[in-house]
Amino acid sequence: MNIVYLDNNATTRVDPAVLETMLPYLDEWYGNPSSMHSFGGEVGRKIAAAREQTAQLLGADPEEIIFTGCGTESDSTAIWSALRSEPDKKHIVTSRVEHPAVKNLFEYLGKNGYRVTFVPVDGQGRLDLDFLSDSLGDDTALVSLMWANNETGVIFPFPEIVERVKEKGILLHSDAIQAAGKIPLNMSRDRVDMLSISGHKIHAPKGIGALYVRKGTRFSPFLIGGHQEGGRRGGTENTASIIGFGKACELAAARLESKDQDIAGFRDRLEQGLIAGVPRILINGDTENRLPNTSSISFEYIEGESILLMLDKHGICASSGSACTSGSLEPSHVLRAMGIPYTAAHGSIRFSLSHLSTREEIDFVLEKVPPVIKRLRSMSPFWAEHVSTCQSA
Repeated sequence: MNIVYLDNNATTRVDPAVLETMLPYLDEWYGNPSSMHSFGGEVGRKIAAAREQTAQLLGADPEEIIFTGCGTESDSTAIWSALRSEPDKKHIVTSRVEHPAVKNLFEYLGKNGYRVTFVPVDGQGRLDLDFLSDSLGDDTALVSLMWANNETGVIFPFPEIVERVKEKGILLHSDAIQAAGKIPLNMSRDRVDMLSISGHKIHAPKGIGALYVRKGTRFSPFLIGGHQEGGRRGGTENTASIIGFGKACELAAARLESKDQDIAGFRDRLEQGLIAGVPRILINGDTENRLPNTSSISFEYIEGESILLMLDKHGICASSGSACTSGSLEPSHVLRAMGIPYTAAHGSIRFSLSHLSTREEIDFVLEKVPPVIKRLRSMSPFWAEHVSTCQSA
């Protein structure tokens, strides 16, 4: 059975060119990059090159890049560093639709001495900018907002966010893990203080991430140990993964400049086909300002988990909400924050494409999904009740 993989916001396939770049540093070039001998020094030079590749993807300076173990570590490092640099300030701000890597840490901080403001979004997942502005005060230590939502793909308006936050002199962090490599990012233009990205979202391995820290930003290490990463992140470098991450950043930057493949066109073909073939579905989020690869679709009156199980029998991989919340019987906190009705939120499926997705795969999904939905609804008492109500109305 062929696999149709449309779950790229959860993780991506390692690009063959990335794997090829990594292999020598798992075998032949195994030296410690911190060593004084030339054997380790060659590895250190490759890490320096990877730092430059990562910086170029972000429009940053290589000295502003810290390699980490994952996106979650990057988020935690930025947040804890900000709080340590402003020890007398006890107010922090984020949104209601953040990834658990930020959301759960803010909830923890709210139980341990901090006052947390969760900025709401509207029915299309758009941030309430006036609420954000009104929330900021002299006691605010940090604002942390995602660049693009992992479930709906909705992109927050960072030029305006930066303007509103920085005019108050407040530290600004962004979880850009879903945005990096999918839309252009330029730290010389969008002047956030810290920004998190992750390798396995851009066809690099799992277990590698990076944190951008703007020059002049006060910084406190999360992992304290040796002198690695300029003393900003202790621990022997994950050499092969860092080098692969750099290559993945280089490839992602090249794809952003290329118009050879229209991922957004495939996404739109998928959505339009499902709208035409399946009644009572909703496209979740701002369809004008979202990632080109992401589609969140709610199928009313059935369970998302049941849809996924039946699609899996056809080799179709998708997600119900985000990978980090799967297994929960509760609807996605993102869709709840948007006010999506429970009858729809429970049946939400996220399809997330990549440059490896093909038109043939999209057409295969369009062939298989309508009968799956029809079958599940035939077994749903909620759908039967809905049909009966419509017929009697």
